[in-house]
Amino acid sequence: MRITAIRRQRLLIPLDPPFPAAWDPVPRTEFPVTIVRVETDEGVVGVGSGDTMDGFEAFEHLFIGQDPLAIARHVRALETIDFHAGRYWPLEVALWDIAGQVAGLPVATLFGGALDRIPAYASCGMLLPAAARAESAVRLCEEGFRALKIRVDPRRLEDGLAAVAATRDAVGDRMAIMVDLNQGWRMAGDISPSLDVDGARRIAARLAELDVLWLEEPLAGTDLRGLAMLRAAGLGIRIAGGEMARTFADGLAALDADAFDVYQPDVVLAAGMLRTRTIAEVALARNRWFTPHTWTNGIGLLANLHVAAGVGGGPFIEFPYDPPAWTPERRDAFLAEPIRPDRDGVLLVPARPGLGIVLDETAIARYAA
Repeated sequence: MRITAIRRQRLLIPLDPPFPAAWDPVPRTEFPVTIVRVETDEGVVGVGSGDTMDGFEAFEHLFIGQDPLAIARHVRALETIDFHAGRYWPLEVALWDIAGQVAGLPVATLFGGALDRIPAYASCGMLLPAAARAESAVRLCEEGFRALKIRVDPRRLEDGLAAVAATRDAVGDRMAIMVDLNQGWRMAGDISPSLDVDGARRIAARLAELDVLWLEEPLAGTDLRGLAMLRAAGLGIRIAGGEMARTFADGLAALDADAFDVYQPDVVLAAGMLRTRTIAEVALARNRWFTPHTWTNGIGLLANLHVAAGVGGGPFIEFPYDPPAWTPERRDAFLAEPIRPDRDGVLLVPARPGLGIVLDETAIARYAA
């Protein structure tokens, strides 16, 4: 089998009303999606998505004519490209989709088949007042979720802590609560400093009193020494991060530093599926958790689910969800069926061979940029 074409299609899904993401300075009025299709001479087509793939046309000749199942070779090639250009990991996603179809198995089975389902946590994306966040948490609990993540802006710390406290009062011990400070990386142009270790330690101590399961990205992602110090401080709260680790070496460095209790590399934004599997296996072998970041779209969510289920990650997997502003219908408008958990708040690995992606070609035509 040989790769005959790599086709990329850009979509722009309008968001009306806009989505005020906690990490964005301006509410989002549209949601960009790039779909990657890898075609082969045997008619098998793999699908991927996640990062923008901008500029990839300069490098696609490195893959045309190659065996799509030689994935280790393609990962090494993508790593050389990453040094010069962008993160083109959606191509690897499409290649694994092909591999699963050829094998007649879900990709999670190829990655080890440890699990066929993982409980989802509702990953909230907005900054809401305390009462509104608590009311939302109760609704999420009624929908079946047993965990949620709340964004807290350190510049509005007391508001954020009030939202966490109100949520804990509202849901009691029925839900685990995680908190994300979004200090690991910056949006383009944001040169404001991140928290230091002392500031993060004080926040962590206050959150531990509210029985928060983990504190995500309390420091800059490059501050591995500070993260390890914070993790080792014995504050009664786990430290999570690593979602945007640029390279495989960055992930290994975090493991060497023992920087996190919870490792979160996103397979479509960080080091890809094959390399993230290794990071996950090592983390799990050291009694750490692996539960990847998934804030792209339904295809990116599925790619992360297959890797996490394959290696036996958990105890939860991230499910971006903060209705009515962020819903599966908005995120997955180009899929035949939006990805969503079952009534018990559990995400099931699709049983179809490959990643289990079913595109809505009519919607794709409608949203084509």
